[in-house]
Amino acid sequence: MAKARDIEALDCDMPYGRAAAHIVAVRAQELFAHADGVLDVTDIERVHDMRVATRRLRAVLEIFAPCFPAGEHKAALRDVKRLADALGGRRDPDIQLAALERFEQATAKADAPGIEAFTRRLREEQAAANAALAAALAEAEADDLEGRLERLVAAAVGVPEAPAAEAPAAPAPRPDAPAAEPPVLDPPVAEVPAP
Repeated sequence: MAKARDIEALDCDMPYGRAAAHIVAVRAQELFAHADGVLDVTDIERVHDMRVATRRLRAVLEIFAPCFPAGEHKAALRDVKRLADALGGRRDPDIQLAALERFEQATAKADAPGIEAFTRRLREEQAAANAALAAALAEAEADDLEGRLERLVAAAVGVPEAPAAEAPAAPAPRPDAPAAEPPVLDPPVAEVPAP
């Protein structure tokens, strides 16, 4: 699995919107960097890496939602989820086929025809899922998902720093509630008579 890119030049003094922009930019670049060769069914790790990248991007889009224009954010997040679903649909038969290949190597030759029939069915599922993934990638390109994410990043740069969260106040006691007993910190210890 591809390691997540480090978010360099990020510090705690950075305004919230600028941090959001910086993190989302890195995660979006990471996603599209994994697109090359993702339809190659002989290298199933490419799908896995791109799928993980969609999950990372989705997470930061959700975390930083207040930093983005609502309509554009909602549409971009929806499209990232759609791409993640297509990647997941392709990943499932990839994993099953890899497991089946390991199983076949450890199985008697007499069982090969049954395994081959199951493998054919999974290859058909993989091909259908790959076609769906190709369509999702084409749709993301046609809808300029990458450019829309770049525009979201640009919009977030101008978001002011988020106010510090205040600790919630303790609820006021009800006037009719009985007085609370003070907590017992140490349980009483029974005295043992000396011998």
